[in-house]
Amino acid sequence: MTPIGDFQSNLNRRTFLGRTAGTVGSAALATLMAPRAMAAASPSSLGLPELPHFKPKAKRVLCLFQSEGFSHVDLFDYKPSLDKWHGKEIPPSVKGNQRLTGMTSGQGAYPVVAPMWPGRFCGEQRTWMSDLLPHMQTIADELCIVKSMHTEAINHDPAITFMNTGNQQPGYASMGAWVSYGLGTENENLPTFIAMVSQGSGKNPGQPIFSRLWGSGFLPSSHQGVSLRPGANPVLYLQDPPGTNRQQRRAMLDDLAQLNQLRASELGDPETLARIHSYEMAFRMQTSVPELTDTSDEAAATLASYGPEVAKPGSYAANCLLARRLLERGVRFVQLFHRGWDQHIAIKRQLPNQCKDVDQPTAALIKDLRERGLLEDTLVVFATEFGRTVFSQGALGDPGMGRDHHGRCFTVWLAGAGVKAGMEYGRTDDFCYNIVENPVHLRDLHATILHCLGIDHSRFTYKFRGLDTRLTGVEEAHVVQGILA
Repeated sequence: MTPIGDFQSNLNRRTFLGRTAGTVGSAALATLMAPRAMAAASPSSLGLPELPHFKPKAKRVLCLFQSEGFSHVDLFDYKPSLDKWHGKEIPPSVKGNQRLTGMTSGQGAYPVVAPMWPGRFCGEQRTWMSDLLPHMQTIADELCIVKSMHTEAINHDPAITFMNTGNQQPGYASMGAWVSYGLGTENENLPTFIAMVSQGSGKNPGQPIFSRLWGSGFLPSSHQGVSLRPGANPVLYLQDPPGTNRQQRRAMLDDLAQLNQLRASELGDPETLARIHSYEMAFRMQTSVPELTDTSDEAAATLASYGPEVAKPGSYAANCLLARRLLERGVRFVQLFHRGWDQHIAIKRQLPNQCKDVDQPTAALIKDLRERGLLEDTLVVFATEFGRTVFSQGALGDPGMGRDHHGRCFTVWLAGAGVKAGMEYGRTDDFCYNIVENPVHLRDLHATILHCLGIDHSRFTYKFRGLDTRLTGVEEAHVVQGILA
C-alpha cells in the first residue's frame, strides 16, 4: 500500500472531523478577510482612505537611479587635502577594518587618488561640482545635495535591491509600488508607476537591472511598475490581434470581468481583482501610450535642450523627456534606471563618457519641470546604491585603474517639492571615506521621500508573514528634517 493509501485507511472519525472543522474555519476566516483584501487590490484612484497622513508637499516622485555607484569623490565631494595625499597610502586610522569587496581586499597597497578632473563652485551657495557635469553646474541652486548617505551593502545586487525596496533580499515591494498602494493614481489611463531602463557609455554592458526592482513584492500586483521599452512597441502585447476591433475587445473584457468578479466573490483572492485591473488598464493604454510616446508636439527648442540623444529611443535623454511627459499626465511615480557607472577599471576613460550621457538631459529635465510649474509639486531624487573608494583599484597611474565600491559614505541629490534648494547636507572626512556630520541611512532617505508625500513611514504598513511590514523596515529610520523646506 502506498503511504497516502495507508494514511487514508487509518484516518479515524475524530481526525477527519477535526480536519473538516479546520477547513470550515479557514473558509469563514477567508470570508471575513475578503473585503479588506479585495479593497487592497482595488484600482481606486484614491489609494488608502487614511492617506495622506498630513498635507503633502509633493504629489509625485521622479527617481533618476544611476545604477552601479557613481564616484562621489570625483563628482560632488570636493576635498582640497586629497591633492596632498595623492599617491600616498590611505592612513590606517581612516581606512579602519571595514569590509572590502573581493576585488580590492587582497591588494598590497591602497594609494589615495585625488579627483582626476577639476571642478568649480557653482551658484549662490557655492556648491562644488565636477567640470564633467557642466550642465548640472547650472542648476546647482535647485539641488539639495546629501553627502552623508550610507548603506551596509557592498555588492551591486543587494545594494541596488536595498535602495529600491528597503531590503537586501529579493521579494519586497519597491518604492514606487508602495507609493502606488498608498496614494493611488491621478490618471486612470496610465499606470501609477512606470519604469524605464537605459544603458550608458561608461561600462558597457552595465550590471543587470531586474524587473523586481519595480515589482510589487507582497503588495497586490496591480501596484507593480510597468516598464516602457524603447521603440515603436513600448508595452508588449498591448495591441489587439489581427481581426479584432475595439468593440470586440471591449465586449470580451466585460464578459471576462464578470467571470473574474464571480471568482473573486467565491474565493476572496485579491489577485483576481488585480487581474481585472490589469486588463482594463491595458485597454486604456492602447490609446494613452501611443499619445505619450509621440513627441512630435514638442517644441524644437525643448527637444534641443535635452541634447542630441533625445531622438534615440531608449537613451537616457529620450527617457528623461518621456519622464516629464508622464509626470505632467499625473503618473505618480516615475523611475529611470541608467546603467554603466561601475568604473572598477579605466575610470579615466569611462567616467567622462557616462557623465556626458546624463549631464545635459538631467539639467534640461529639472529646468523643464520648473518652467512648466511641475517642480513645485514633484520630488526629484538623483540616487545611486553606493559610492566609490578614494583609493585606487589596481596600480596607481595604470590606464586600467579604477575605484572600488564604497558604502560607508556616498552622495545623492534631491530637488523640487519638499526639500530645500541650493544646500548641502552632511559631511565626510578629508578622504571622502567616513561620515563626520549628519549621517543619512538609505532608510532615512525612504522615510523622507514618504514624508514629502504626506506619509508617516512608521504608520504606513502592510501585513506580510505576520508582520506589519514597512518600506523603511524594522530598524530605526528618521525623516531628515534638516533638508525639508
